[in-house]
Amino acid sequence: MNENAWFPDRGHLQKEYEHHSSARSLIVKDLEARVEEALRDLYPRPMVKGRAKSFQSYFKKLVRLMQKTDDKSSPPPITDLVGLRVVCPFIEDIANAVIALKKAFDIEEVDRKGSNYSFKEFGYESIHLLLRIPEELRKKRGGPGCDVAEIQIRTILQDAWAEVEHELVYKAEFTPFDEPMKRKLAAVNASLSLADIVFQEIRDYQRQLNRELGKRRETFFRKIEESTDDFIFQEDRSGDMNRIKPLFRMDKISGGETIDDLLLDALYAHNNDQFERAITIYTRILDLDASDFVKSMIYKHRGMANFAESKYIDAVQDFSRTIELDPSCYKAFYYRAVVKSVMQQYIEAIDDFSRSLEINPYQHFALYRRGQAFYHLGDYPKALADCENALVAEPESAPAHRFRELLLNKLKM
Repeated sequence: MNENAWFPDRGHLQKEYEHHSSARSLIVKDLEARVEEALRDLYPRPMVKGRAKSFQSYFKKLVRLMQKTDDKSSPPPITDLVGLRVVCPFIEDIANAVIALKKAFDIEEVDRKGSNYSFKEFGYESIHLLLRIPEELRKKRGGPGCDVAEIQIRTILQDAWAEVEHELVYKAEFTPFDEPMKRKLAAVNASLSLADIVFQEIRDYQRQLNRELGKRRETFFRKIEESTDDFIFQEDRSGDMNRIKPLFRMDKISGGETIDDLLLDALYAHNNDQFERAITIYTRILDLDASDFVKSMIYKHRGMANFAESKYIDAVQDFSRTIELDPSCYKAFYYRAVVKSVMQQYIEAIDDFSRSLEINPYQHFALYRRGQAFYHLGDYPKALADCENALVAEPESAPAHRFRELLLNKLKM
């Protein structure tokens, strides 16, 4: 009996395989474009790469699979003749990419490769989707010799490991069999996996920090409106104008001793109207060995908290310290100008608004607030000029429109 009777006829297979090669290559390009379109709303946008499997790679895989199967009467299915790779920056982007592709294509199967490896083994993780090739592409390009395309979705680091592992293990004539070599490869893979996790944690932290900073700014701007606009428009507001209600609530963040942890704790307190506690934590950060850049930022935050507590002199001092450490910080000049306006030190406020605008001219709110300071000094023409410039920068600003109407009425008197 011929033990090699199962071995496929290479010449016949190659002729049949290459008959469809042109259609496969064209369909790869078509699917690349469609996948990129399906992922265009994701940010950061994943990178998409495609390839049509060469006959040599196909044949090696076919032989390997047939060696592993008992039924050699028909060739085993190979699903990656048309292959695409979606490479994402962060772990969480993978799930978003899967969702987007499921909406855009007929997905027959989702498989998580590599998730069953133990910590002693090496291999790469990847999400594999089997996408049914759209019928219109088959009609347009011709039959590709397959019904599905395989999409692999990985992070950048998973993709880097997959490329190296493919050369060292998958395509090699032999694989590392001694325990020291296996442990080295497993350690490299574990390091890359850990790096992916750390990068995701850093991204989550930055997102949380930016969210809290945004909430703090909105609270600060609300205080500015209540402290300055009422003097002009004389609106009747209920409650104590010197204190503002928190606009946001969130679960408490666990404390810590690093600057990052302390800053998040301070922002939590700040955003929940716990201004005294926030000031205490900001002061604690300033007592640490921080860089001038960090100190300038913390002084600015503490100045906002002091302003919210109506501690205007302390707020001015904090914003002044920020300016000493970072003379290019236009926001600190603006914030100090606002506090001086509340203290009715309008000439000094105008000077700070002007210095802020010298650094960054495109600030409609600085123009608007400087116009208010001119208004309080009785200089209505300059107030109107600033107001109209503010409207050029921000045409939809309702407060600026109201202020302009008030000024025009004053100038008619």
